[in-house]
Amino acid sequence: MKEIDAVILANGDYPSSPIPLQVLAKAPFVVCCDGAANEHIARGFTPDVIIGDGDSLSEENKLRFAHIVERVSCQETNDQTKAVRYLLEQDKRSIAIVGATGKREDHTLGNISLLVEYMRMGADVRCYTDHGVFIPCKDTCSFDCQPGQSVSIFNISAHGMKSKGLQYPIYDFTAFWQGTLNKCTSNRFTIEAVGEYLVYLVSPLETR
Repeated sequence: MKEIDAVILANGDYPSSPIPLQVLAKAPFVVCCDGAANEHIARGFTPDVIIGDGDSLSEENKLRFAHIVERVSCQETNDQTKAVRYLLEQDKRSIAIVGATGKREDHTLGNISLLVEYMRMGADVRCYTDHGVFIPCKDTCSFDCQPGQSVSIFNISAHGMKSKGLQYPIYDFTAFWQGTLNKCTSNRFTIEAVGEYLVYLVSPLETR
């Protein structure tokens, strides 16, 4: 895991596996997306900022933590995006997101797809789930890994896609499923491309 400036706790399922829990525990700055603060506070933690329109934050926490609530009523973006924008305004660009998956599937898909938008906004962002990590990428990128570790690549706008260090060769995928279920063959792999794509690395703890 890389050093980060801040962690966003989204309002999906609260993290339960070691890696996202460690990311959250070691965070130098925590922003909770609205109702995500309820469980975080119930577990004995205090966020640095609670951001959103306040529709899912408990009345008790609205009063108790009013001094750290950043109310943003705009309905054109979700609370996760509001949190990213807030952090970028604070010049915090290295961002980890946890709790972005689970519960409603449409929210999960939306949260994941927004990672590329955050990269375009200037954020160096990763989304840690209970099973792996999503990394938005542009052009040629390399990644540390373990032999046999599972990896999936989702093409957004890239072309000329090639890989080194993966079991199956990649190409200019046109459907999300086409880049799934690959495996690392060494301690490092490289995606050569021009354009944007998402890499999903399955946690080494789940590698079979």
